[in-house]
Amino acid sequence: MTNPIFQRSELLLGSECMQRLAHCRVIVFGVGGVGSWCVEALARSGVGHITMVDSDCVAVSNINRQLPALSATVGCPKVEVMRERLLQINPQIEVEAVCRLYNEETAGDFDLDSYDYVIDAIDTLDCKARLIQHALRSRCTLFSSMGAALKMHITQIAVANFDKVQGCPLARALRQKFKRAGTMPRRKFKCVYSPELLKNREETIASAEGGQAAEIKSRSRSNGTLMHAVATFGLMLAGLVIEEEAQKM
Repeated sequence: MTNPIFQRSELLLGSECMQRLAHCRVIVFGVGGVGSWCVEALARSGVGHITMVDSDCVAVSNINRQLPALSATVGCPKVEVMRERLLQINPQIEVEAVCRLYNEETAGDFDLDSYDYVIDAIDTLDCKARLIQHALRSRCTLFSSMGAALKMHITQIAVANFDKVQGCPLARALRQKFKRAGTMPRRKFKCVYSPELLKNREETIASAEGGQAAEIKSRSRSNGTLMHAVATFGLMLAGLVIEEEAQKM
């Protein structure tokens, strides 16, 4: 019998799909503005096993857009905050919180063949490129988030195969990186992206994170982000997993 938490989901998806979701294994790399909302949606939709990979702790500047970021959780590892939250949503869920950076040194620690889906919500170019190539060599299905900063109008957020993504600087940088290395992906994978590209209205902002005032030059170090935009990216990534399982009927 389906967990009673998911009765409304079962009405729409059916019991067979809910059973598949319950046995589904998903690994999410990056639980920031995009990944945290993706994880939440996966858990609330009945996915039975979620592994989260992120080395960051909650910062004050995360509070405007990231699910684990509260005044009370500043300084806490994001994956641990999310793990506690997911268990409160569904005590039966299997959650693995990996407080680690995915990079060249750690990539071998992750057996992606043991997962059904890999969600790429990494925002660092080199690490993102490595994860994409790693995932495409495995048996899993990869869904990737392109750049979610400098976006405001969620009606422009869309899904396309990586080679068809247009107007996204991150996708363009990835393609250039793959082309230079002679490693263009041979397997298609879907991306959530938006062609919208706004500009920061402020070039510098004052920051007091860590108790020390500093100037952050937005042009070189960070870009403006809004919760409703990054959350939509994350929810759409989760939706791709659910749609994929529903189509197996």
